[in-house]
Amino acid sequence: MKQEIKPASGKLGILIVGVGGAVSTTMITGTLAACKGTAKPIGSITQMATMKMENGEEKLIKDVVPLTNLNDIIFGGWDIFPDNAYDAAVYAEVLKAKDLNAVKDELEKIKPMPAAFDHNWAKRLNGTHVKSTNNRWEMVEQLRQDIRDFKAANNCERIAVLWAASTEVYIPISEEHMTLEALEKAMKENKEDIISPSMCYAYASIAEGAPFVMGAPNLCIDIPAMWEFSKKMNVPIAGKDFKSGQTLMKTVLAPMFKTRMLGVSGWFSTNILGNRDGAVLDDPDNFKTKEVSKLSVIENIFEPEKFPDLYGDVYHKVRINYYPPRKDNKEAWDNIDIFGWMGYPMEIKVNFLCRDSILAAPIALDLILFSDLASRAGMCGIQTWLSFFSKSPIHEFNEEPIHDLFTQWRLVKQTLRNMLGQESPSYLD
Repeated sequence: MKQEIKPASGKLGILIVGVGGAVSTTMITGTLAACKGTAKPIGSITQMATMKMENGEEKLIKDVVPLTNLNDIIFGGWDIFPDNAYDAAVYAEVLKAKDLNAVKDELEKIKPMPAAFDHNWAKRLNGTHVKSTNNRWEMVEQLRQDIRDFKAANNCERIAVLWAASTEVYIPISEEHMTLEALEKAMKENKEDIISPSMCYAYASIAEGAPFVMGAPNLCIDIPAMWEFSKKMNVPIAGKDFKSGQTLMKTVLAPMFKTRMLGVSGWFSTNILGNRDGAVLDDPDNFKTKEVSKLSVIENIFEPEKFPDLYGDVYHKVRINYYPPRKDNKEAWDNIDIFGWMGYPMEIKVNFLCRDSILAAPIALDLILFSDLASRAGMCGIQTWLSFFSKSPIHEFNEEPIHDLFTQWRLVKQTLRNMLGQESPSYLD
């Protein structure tokens, strides 16, 4: 049955945590350039992908579901540095001057609000443009006011919030995260070692009825308290950690090995990265958060308990090394030891020289546009169908995450078809 979807009328305000970061400024610049016709939104599913309808006709996704038009987006957000989006983009050194200058006036108007920041959660960063708060609950209240003020000042019909800031330190889930009541109590009691800044952003966003997308591997919306709150407020949540580079390759290669029943004995992954994210991940406590996210992928795909002869003893190692000369141009190496007929060994080497923000920018845009669509369709809680875009998709405890890229892609299309009241045209789609 076709879902009732509210039209994408008026302006959509996209508020980004880390609006001056490399991913954010790259996404904003590309979106503005696409609106002006000076660049194409390559890599964006919402703007360039197609899907088949039940009658076999193939159409652009944006032509069949009511997504927000890029011209109706207004960008804003928070950052721990005061630079406007143009100056921040120049500093990031991802995009060429000609591309930035084509939308310079628009970028210069995007000035960050002071960020909710705690140095203990990202020790390699020293923010100068931060809020003064006495406790976590006050932090939440200030963020809620920021959202309301931005919405009113920019005449926005709707707001969506995206975390595109750095990875926070690793913490395990605790009792304070299990219920909404416990979470709010911990915020009011200012348990700074339990309640991260990202949780404050997520809570504030949900409280204001704005979809929240987690683009980092932080423990944040993947806790029962946030699931409870998002359902209570009828707000979609999605994430976590943009699936952009090395993990994207794993979700393509691992299903191939599994489908062909080829064994894997070891998978060694290492990266060099020189941007601000690389500097943060150089701290072992922050890297632990990223490591857990990246390690979770192949075990889920391989199902070692079901295929012990093939995947029962895979040695999986992940490394990220901070190397300033590379800046945003990340290089990822994978050595995969596989075995085939009669157990004979083989090796696969992958050397991916990628651009971190160029890959992540369209993911960030798509997650926001699809989350806004979900909100207008009355969907709330965890948006499992958006796992396609995430390294470590959030899921409730009684569910298994989906990591296979192609299974995830089918889920995206089927969810969109369900919104339209359409059936799948064939099993091949």
